[in-house]
Amino acid sequence: MLSGLFRRRQPSAPDHIDVAHAGSVFRVRLLPRTGVKRFTLRVSMATGEAVLTMPSRGDVSAARRFLEAHGGWLAQRMQSVPERVPFEPEAVIPLRGVPHRIVHWSSIRGRASATVDASGVPIISVTGEAPHVSRRVLDFLQAEARRDLSSAVARHTQALGVPARSITLRDTRSRWGSCSAQGRLNFSWRLILAPPLVLDYLAAHEVAHLRELNHSDRFWELTHRLCPATPQAEAWLKRHGSSLHRYG
Repeated sequence: MLSGLFRRRQPSAPDHIDVAHAGSVFRVRLLPRTGVKRFTLRVSMATGEAVLTMPSRGDVSAARRFLEAHGGWLAQRMQSVPERVPFEPEAVIPLRGVPHRIVHWSSIRGRASATVDASGVPIISVTGEAPHVSRRVLDFLQAEARRDLSSAVARHTQALGVPARSITLRDTRSRWGSCSAQGRLNFSWRLILAPPLVLDYLAAHEVAHLRELNHSDRFWELTHRLCPATPQAEAWLKRHGSSLHRYG
């Protein structure tokens, strides 16, 4: 009975596999899932992360062979991932769908703002110490997102005659907004990067859930009534939504 205590432990499965192809090495995260019967390889256009979904008791050697066989596809997908744009001076980022250049004016602390330079080109003016530029740009964008979303939610809840208990901003990857059964609305702050009609649509979408916590015909009727530009906004998100995650 004690002999089991001295048995050699089996090595735990790795959480990733590095795949070499044409002189490059790509790291692929392994994602075991119960009920999955085959390997599925995906590359996020938002983050550039490669993930292999596999059976929960899948053979790691088989996973490695699968990845090596698809090395060309993986390399091609990784090359198509949009380059990340950090929040740093001279970087160009969208604000309400309009490209703005980040300008660090001085080390004197002040409020970041959206304005134009001497040539009339849209900029985001940032002050304060240089190491804090990225944080101050993020704070500015989140404050603008909260202002726009609060305004849009107030307008749509007034139209429906239903209140929202709270509005929370997050940086979600899988969804742009959500509504809890308690009436709490959550949104991605990145909606401030998109054209205003997209933010307005997401506000209308989640407010409609305050009345219909489903995606029934009645829900979509409410959404379209609140935001007639729903088809255009959904088309924009489908085409450009993932690109919003490349900033910051």
